[in-house]
Amino acid sequence: MASRWIVVAGAGILALCSLLPEGMGADPAAPKFVYVCQDAGAGGFQAWPDVCRLKDGRLMCAFYGGYAHGSPPSPQYPKSGGIFYCTSRDEGHSWSKVNVLYDGPDDEHDASLVQLKDGRIICNFFIDHYADGKNDRSLGTWIMTSDDLGETWSKPRQVYASPYFTSSPIRELSDGRLLLPLYKATPSTAAGAVGISDDGGTTWSKAVDIPNGGRRLDAETDVIELKNGTLWAAQRSERESMCFSTSKDRGNTWNASKPIGFPGHSPYLHRTSDGIIILAYRCPDTSLRYSLDECRTWSDNVLVDKVWGAYPSMVNLKDGSVLIVYYEDGHPRSSIRARRFHATHGGIEWLVP
Repeated sequence: MASRWIVVAGAGILALCSLLPEGMGADPAAPKFVYVCQDAGAGGFQAWPDVCRLKDGRLMCAFYGGYAHGSPPSPQYPKSGGIFYCTSRDEGHSWSKVNVLYDGPDDEHDASLVQLKDGRIICNFFIDHYADGKNDRSLGTWIMTSDDLGETWSKPRQVYASPYFTSSPIRELSDGRLLLPLYKATPSTAAGAVGISDDGGTTWSKAVDIPNGGRRLDAETDVIELKNGTLWAAQRSERESMCFSTSKDRGNTWNASKPIGFPGHSPYLHRTSDGIIILAYRCPDTSLRYSLDECRTWSDNVLVDKVWGAYPSMVNLKDGSVLIVYYEDGHPRSSIRARRFHATHGGIEWLVP
């Protein structure tokens, strides 16, 4: 696929999503996807998926299950929304029945998964509390851990109070440090942030704010470690281009955020087995771009699917391809979908399930 490249340095492209042509880039006509889950039994609305590979070779995909974007307790669903998961033994071609990961008394959102090198799985998410049918406060960012491949989980514990939220998985750096992508939103400002743990997630630092450069960034931060050790963070902006920031000291400090050069929500960063970096996001629809030079420049937009939900996540497959999961954002029902692709220096090749 021939590509026109967008250069980050000095980029002046601040187009809004509504101004970007629908389907800009490679359009995979009649998308060939599989369903991960169409009904978790919590109201028919599934959203915000995240996928990882387990040590036994299976894929595990966690996601929200409720009856709307926010699911206050109701007579039919008294426990509000929760976290559910499915697994796959055949590289994402088919998926197990749905299982409950955690369904507490409040509304658990944006669950993400990582399996650390020591085998432990950590699930991070945020919680909204409802009173009299209204979202009266957020309870911040929480984690749960599993030592037995997701069969049982620890009690959830809060690691960051409101206004810090999370939307991407914990990233284990090459030296073992854990970085928890965060973002904060208040009436006066919004910006990305990270949490740091140097003891495997037992304790966490005070949240490290990423300077927003004077912009309001509804960040949904994600972070990737570059080959030279620099950390590169992508952050959502509601009004203009996504922004990025870098850290040269393993996340302790960050430079001021700058526009990447194209719009997007819910960024997710992933390195393929061939070293290509993929940035998947929402807007337009469900899309991705790829970088062959460690996030310095990006390809044209590549359309994944003509559904608006997104909040994508990716995992490398054994044959060198990549599985991407995302959600539809249907009303009132929404399912979790998955597609497979090869990323090469020539472009993106979509694979039939």
